[in-house]
Amino acid sequence: MISLARTSWVTVSLLSTFLIFSGGLLAQKVTNPTNEHPNPYRTINDFFDLPEDREWGSTSAVEIDSDGESIWVAERCSSNSCALSDADPIIKYDKDGNIVTSFGGGMIIWPHGIHVDGYGNVWVTDARAASPAELAQNPDAAGKGHTVYKFSSEGEVLLVLGTPGVAGDGSGPLLNSPNDVVTGPDGSIYVGDGHGGQGANADLSTVARIAKFDRHGRFLESWGSIGTEPGKFRTPHSLAFDSQGRLFVADRGNVRIQIFTQEGDFIDEWHQFGRLSGIYIDADDVLYAADSESSATSNPGWRRGIRVGSAITGHVFSFIPDPARSPGGTSAAEGVAADKHGNVYGAEVGPRQLVKYVREN
Repeated sequence: MISLARTSWVTVSLLSTFLIFSGGLLAQKVTNPTNEHPNPYRTINDFFDLPEDREWGSTSAVEIDSDGESIWVAERCSSNSCALSDADPIIKYDKDGNIVTSFGGGMIIWPHGIHVDGYGNVWVTDARAASPAELAQNPDAAGKGHTVYKFSSEGEVLLVLGTPGVAGDGSGPLLNSPNDVVTGPDGSIYVGDGHGGQGANADLSTVARIAKFDRHGRFLESWGSIGTEPGKFRTPHSLAFDSQGRLFVADRGNVRIQIFTQEGDFIDEWHQFGRLSGIYIDADDVLYAADSESSATSNPGWRRGIRVGSAITGHVFSFIPDPARSPGGTSAAEGVAADKHGNVYGAEVGPRQLVKYVREN
């Protein structure tokens, strides 16, 4: 894999302010679209039901349990927000799609990222506070959002990062629309902080960083800011570690993966997995990348879907195309995970469903 980190970054730096803050896109067609790889998966819709037969809401959060085959999902309460609902957004399924448990009702406004650590604890990011319109309808939604919750597998709150309802400025332990969370090999906690970096209204005050905490939740450091250079972000949307302890960041607005050491040192960047919203790396270093936003304007020539490849070499070897929509807008999975049997799960914000993909060869 050829590193792009040293390629004309002086020019990029000079242009980045215009390109980001005018809402424009950085013209970096450094990799041909990876749309034509084989799809060895069979799609299974309607495999999962929600408690009380409620309708699916938007979901970008899906994860595999520490047993390797049960599935966790955080769903937005049959809508695109839980501000007006007391339904449990966090649900665990067994491998056959049966509901095992659910919890979190009335606690979370906008569940966005999810992680299960080696002890079976469930981490969920609450990526925004209630809007004024939501508060007018439900004043009890105040004082929530901009947080990361650590739950036991039974739903007991073990730790809270950030202050509920308070948005940070990207300089300390307060969080601002946290996208995702993952724990490192030593138990340190990493948060992809800042959801607004790819928007047309983003400016230099927009939070776009990785925030690092120790295993007890004490803030240690952060790195990154809004921008296009290596080590900067336009929405660090999803996080994963490989077997070497390298941190992979789905830098969605910059249409790339960035790879770092656990101390935040930049290693490399990859463009061949598309405009990915979700990233998952299994125990064999197979990388699953959910591209939910490629379109004629955001990533010309690329199709939405889930690309499967190697976290070691960067090669893409499979592609599950989005069958639901023609290019344009969000449709395909934002969240992605894969169980120990090789089955893939795509969590969709647009069609509002959780889809299972079974590997057939």
